Amino acid sequence: MRLTDCHNFQDFRRLARQRLPGPIFNYIDGAADDEVTYRRNTESFEACDLVPSVLAGVEDIDLSVTVMGQKLALPIYCSPTALQRLFHHDGERAVAAAASKFGTMFGVSSLGTTSMAELRKQYDTPQCYQFYFHKDRGLNKAMMQTAKESGIDVMMLTVDSITGGNRERDLRTGFSIPFRLTLGGMAQFAMKPMWGINYVTHEKFSLPQLDAHIDMGGDTLSIGRYFTEMLDPSMTWDDVAEMVRDWDGQFCLKGIMSVEDAKRAVEIGCTGIILSNHGGRQLDGSRAPFDQLKEIVDAVGDQIDVIMDSGIQRGTHVLKALSLGAKAVGGGRFYLYPLAAAGQPGVERALTLMKAELERGMRLMGARSVDELNPGNLRFR
Repeated sequence: MRLTDCHNFQDFRRLARQRLPGPIFNYIDGAADDEVTYRRNTESFEACDLVPSVLAGVEDIDLSVTVMGQKLALPIYCSPTALQRLFHHDGERAVAAAASKFGTMFGVSSLGTTSMAELRKQYDTPQCYQFYFHKDRGLNKAMMQTAKESGIDVMMLTVDSITGGNRERDLRTGFSIPFRLTLGGMAQFAMKPMWGINYVTHEKFSLPQLDAHIDMGGDTLSIGRYFTEMLDPSMTWDDVAEMVRDWDGQFCLKGIMSVEDAKRAVEIGCTGIILSNHGGRQLDGSRAPFDQLKEIVDAVGDQIDVIMDSGIQRGTHVLKALSLGAKAVGGGRFYLYPLAAAGQPGVERALTLMKAELERGMRLMGARSVDELNPGNLRFR
């Protein structure tokens, strides 16, 4: 299978599976517990039907949106995800280059493998920073200051990950950073020697957002222990309100799922919220963001930018979310599988296909611009 054989999300997933060692593929592909929420995230779109309009004169299509003050050429952006240089040696550099080429936003994680400052200097497309709240308040302030000095456009505080989810696929393979693989996990690495060759012949793996503050190497601290020992489960709305004041710019909360929490985000001065369950990787059995979207938009959509991620695989999924009032949607796996499969060309192909699906869908829906989409375009079964 080659990149040119990939025409949709599942094709990219199959190619990534062919090229990645099993433990790394399952880190991307897996989710929490029984993975019920992971499956529901995409299934939630299936109970919603599009109602097209015809004879609308849709020769020209405008896919641009403005979200949290950022003008995007596409209504879908590349959500920040961890450990990208494990999936392909170019990692965040490939994603940033592709996002810049398509005029959309990309994100860098606290557990990113490329410096957010490096990417900010190289690309002027909107950039967000996914922040994890640590027990060490001084560390939080220092990391926020670094992000400010780097020129990050949007601070994105993740609020659904105060402890790590129970990802049983990783437990079975022994996947962790640093590597502590089971025998079965090591055997799967041996079956994909090209990944190992690329890993050892390119830039040494690092976590530059954290390396200056936390020793993540050797036997000192694994990724799993980072979530359970370094992040602060006592984080409150007062802590976040202080962060919003200190940042004094575009600030969103990622992981909001209830109307009450959405209203609190408005009250403390956030400019955006992202409906997300972390791609099903945290609390299994939690509701899908698309299922929650309408009631949250109805409650606060005129006061704050409502975004959603989790489960996006098709352009029609994006159109359904936009029709319900989302200002934009984010995706992780939709570009991670292509990244793992082929680096920057893979991400560019995924964005090319997504853009084509969106344009085709808009024409068939009879909508010339995103702001023409509305709940009247939809019917729920």
